[in-house]
Amino acid sequence: MFDWAWADAYQRNGLEYYPKLLSAIPFTPVSGSRLLARDAAARAALVQALCELQQTNALSSTHILYPPAEQAEMLEAAGFLIRRGVQFHWKNEGYEDFEQFLSTLQQKKRKNIRAERRKVAEAGIVMRQVRGVDATEADWIFFKRCYDRTYLEHRSTPYLNLDFFLRIAQSMPANLLLVVAEREGKPIASSLLVHDTEKLYGRYWGAIEHHPCLHFETAYYQPLEFCIANRISYFEGGAQGEHKMARGFLPEATWSAHWLAHPAFADAIERFLARENSGMENYIGELNERNPFAR
Repeated sequence: MFDWAWADAYQRNGLEYYPKLLSAIPFTPVSGSRLLARDAAARAALVQALCELQQTNALSSTHILYPPAEQAEMLEAAGFLIRRGVQFHWKNEGYEDFEQFLSTLQQKKRKNIRAERRKVAEAGIVMRQVRGVDATEADWIFFKRCYDRTYLEHRSTPYLNLDFFLRIAQSMPANLLLVVAEREGKPIASSLLVHDTEKLYGRYWGAIEHHPCLHFETAYYQPLEFCIANRISYFEGGAQGEHKMARGFLPEATWSAHWLAHPAFADAIERFLARENSGMENYIGELNERNPFAR
């Protein structure tokens, strides 16, 4: 949920947008409970305490990202503004293998996916799925090289360092998956995914050589095969990307909740969100009309 335009508007009007309160999982657009309490009454008490906190401190705003729908409704009732978004998720319908999954797609989508995978294979590229428990330090060093390369190509600065990746490799190896692409015995691309028994989350990818369709194979098709083989129910590919729909991902609504202290800005953003949310509802409807699965 990007609010850079809001921060820019504050700055252009001589106001401070930061500091602000933020409730989210750092660096990742994963939905989940943000009001961590045992029952509805306790969650209501948390919302009341949050409202008191934000009103008694010099904070421009409070933002709660990717709560479940019922918590978004509770926050809206407490005076928060609700912003809608969309992600693209894949659902495992109990497929026995990747070919069975392909058989459920429209014929053109099946043909395109097979052609993309064939291009990677014909380039002499071999894929490895490396569980976190089996990943070596060399695997992580190479992944970090790919991660840095992606940021460089987007003229940005990577915010996670090698120490971070080595730490999660030690602390949560059972929840990590590296996909490594190799050509002529040398690694050329890699992606990192995080999973539990129910969901797989796509996080980062990068390559030191560019080959047609390598991104799709490394970041989507290999993870889908992993989901099918390990009976994982959902694959959340991350934010943005209508191109995911052609590969079996469907739109899922997301929510965020926002409170702004400045009355005029709160009013302006409320009017903006009314228009944006209406447009988002129409957008999701249009996406569902482009369902990639065979009727």
